Amino acid sequence: MVLVASHGEKDEAENVVDFRGNPVDRSKTGGWLAAGLILGTELSERICAMGISMNLVTYLVGDLHLSSAKSATIVTNFMGTLNLLGLLGGFLADAKLGRYLTVAIFASVTALGVGLLTSATSIPSMRPPQCDDYRRKHHQCIEANGKQLAMLYAALYTIALGGGGIKSNVSGFGSDQFDTSDPKEEKAMIFFFNRFYFAISIGSLFAVIVLVYVQDNVGRGWGYGISAGTMVVAAAILLIGTPWYRFKKPRGSPLTVIWRVLLLAWKKRSHPYPDHPSLLNEYQNAKVSHTEKFKCLDKAAIIEDNAFANENKNNSWIVSTVTEVEEVKMVLKLLPIWATCILFWTVYSQMTTFTVEQATFMNRKIGSFTVPSGSLSAFLFITILLFTSLNEKVLQRVGTGLIFSVIAMIVSAVIEQQRRETSVQKHIQISAFWLVPQYFLVGAGEAFVYVGQLEFFIREGPERMKSMSTGLFLSAISMGMFVSSMLVSIVDKITNKHWLRSNLNKGKLNNFYWLLAVLGLLNFMVFLFFAMKHQYNVQHRVKGDKELENFNDGKVEDLENNWIAEGKMEL
Repeated sequence: MVLVASHGEKDEAENVVDFRGNPVDRSKTGGWLAAGLILGTELSERICAMGISMNLVTYLVGDLHLSSAKSATIVTNFMGTLNLLGLLGGFLADAKLGRYLTVAIFASVTALGVGLLTSATSIPSMRPPQCDDYRRKHHQCIEANGKQLAMLYAALYTIALGGGGIKSNVSGFGSDQFDTSDPKEEKAMIFFFNRFYFAISIGSLFAVIVLVYVQDNVGRGWGYGISAGTMVVAAAILLIGTPWYRFKKPRGSPLTVIWRVLLLAWKKRSHPYPDHPSLLNEYQNAKVSHTEKFKCLDKAAIIEDNAFANENKNNSWIVSTVTEVEEVKMVLKLLPIWATCILFWTVYSQMTTFTVEQATFMNRKIGSFTVPSGSLSAFLFITILLFTSLNEKVLQRVGTGLIFSVIAMIVSAVIEQQRRETSVQKHIQISAFWLVPQYFLVGAGEAFVYVGQLEFFIREGPERMKSMSTGLFLSAISMGMFVSSMLVSIVDKITNKHWLRSNLNKGKLNNFYWLLAVLGLLNFMVFLFFAMKHQYNVQHRVKGDKELENFNDGKVEDLENNWIAEGKMEL
């Protein structure tokens, strides 16, 4: 294992203010009260997003009469766009607005989008004529036309815009309420990450149990209307908590810094390296220790003679600082892990599309009560809650989550084959609760991957690019959704629509699951390669002479274990 010093936090206190712009009084601001109020916004966003995505495919197939493949693509494109727009939200927060204002604005946008969706699903003219079982069986139902889909798309992508802005900033804004220079508050921040996902899983559970039932048995308008009301209340609570928050001032566009360093490194590519890194610009004042990785970027910090002659040493478009170069290196170090996590979210997306469709072809009765198809995903979130509650005791590993996803697809393939054969040959619908194992496995995988990835990106990314780092994490989820849409389209075309059909009894969905299992296994091997080569950033905080003695005496392992116990480092 290689230890690399991370960026310092010396100037952080000067950048933290209260809502009046004054230095914060830590006894009256931040901490769990402020973080809890912020969690409410993400809780509501999750209620909206999960209440929509987990049951949308049944509306598209059953009410709008779209094909299963097209419906799955609409859902995954919606979720993909929502997470991709996290990059925009992160950029705006880091560059100009700050996290608080960004979350407040985009929470309002989300409420507007859910309001539009309520209207789109309530107005009769926004749906095609109803279709009876005979016409449905013979594929004679009239699909929704362009005008009917237009309002639905407008609503979904307004929600995606708002949700992206919230998701990329709310965890960072919550962690801002804890001072990482204080050991006690730093431990509270690590605990916050676990409670953060625990809380939003509760919101997801509420959405798939309560809201999905309301949508199916009372009306879509009522279900989405409750979501809209929840978002309005959350935005109001966020604003009410303003006096208790700690605010970090935005430090300019992180994308500009990245672009500038890459440009200068390219322009100076023919320059020789200095004899020692201390000759690089602002080496002595760097907030991030110099590293040898991606050494070619160091050339952006080479001080040319004309920089002194023209007194342009501080002109960032002529020469970068070591701090800026190292921050770009941090972002580049995130990319391999980012790329190898994409396929997990492709697997996850099946839980919101084809697995829900599977449930409609299975026996969902408990006595006289019929469980809504979308509500079976409650087992997904129950599993997440279970495994997230163990996060304080069990070190999270993204690789474990990837393995869970591979096993989940193998189990899904076996169960789907058994379901189809039983239905076609014996004309018997097996219990929908046979889907629980795949929900359990994907839910366990998500608990490992989501929490591990989120903490990895926030802690390993540059401090002033925290929101963008979260946006980068969300873009992995986004890419997973888009990869799912792409795979569905490719498989549909290559198999001439024989694998993925609206009538699953006539398709071969199990083959699609086997394909995902094979791709997941290959992806896991690539992940292992990059994970073993990754260098972690470690915060160096001297807590006493004993720790220094351990380090100087070569007892690095003891010091590592101490850092791991405090959550400062992962294995």
